[in-house]
Amino acid sequence: MSQTHMLAKIRKLLAKAEDPAASPEESETYTAKAAQLIADYGIDAALLSADDPGSDRVADRVVGLDAPYARDKAQLLCDIANRLRCQAVLRTRPVAQGPTEHSVHLFGHESDLTRTDLLFTSLLMQSTHRLAQTPVPPWEHKAAFRRSWQAGFRMSVSRRLAEAESRAQTQATGRTSHDGRSTGLVLADRSSEVAHALRDAYPTAGRARARSLSGSGMREGYLAGEVADLGGTRLRGGRIPIASTEAAPPGTAGPPRGATR
Repeated sequence: MSQTHMLAKIRKLLAKAEDPAASPEESETYTAKAAQLIADYGIDAALLSADDPGSDRVADRVVGLDAPYARDKAQLLCDIANRLRCQAVLRTRPVAQGPTEHSVHLFGHESDLTRTDLLFTSLLMQSTHRLAQTPVPPWEHKAAFRRSWQAGFRMSVSRRLAEAESRAQTQATGRTSHDGRSTGLVLADRSSEVAHALRDAYPTAGRARARSLSGSGMREGYLAGEVADLGGTRLRGGRIPIASTEAAPPGTAGPPRGATR
């Protein structure tokens, strides 16, 4: 199946998943299949680029995240990027008269950045909608509950994406590039290229301590992530562009691969 045909099939599956007439079971089945096809798309793109060097180059994108919960949105993006074979640097910039600005600098092959872009925008919209519908317990601090909810959502989505990517790679074990390289070797080489690009831009970046969250919404957020559409309307409709950029100054770098400051 060509990449164009695969994307067309994904769009059809997601249209069925979002049809109000579909039962919850049918919607979940369609969504799971769409998520797997997105993973398969990533494998196909990797093998095609191995046979046509330069067709799927390593690139970078910077995404600015707006309040409220800008850091939580940034962490969702970092988690998705990591699962889809990209790497991410979370950057913060204090502002004298306002909240701290958060952005994420993504590195990856163009096809993987496209997958990340598609999924992040869709999942961000879904999580925002679901969170708005989730009541905050009267005894709970609203912001603390919502941050913990979003942490649970991220954990669930990350697990599901990891499983889909692993299945796609396992199913492609017997495939090779024209020069005889296995799927695993092709993916390892691509990951090395991405890591090299990040190190060139942020030679001193490192990991930081994980956040400590006090809210009780993690379980509800996790369950919401279990049924989230891992493709969403973004594959069928307009896109929110992620701007390309030159590598940012190393002094603004945060920790790579989705870790947080």
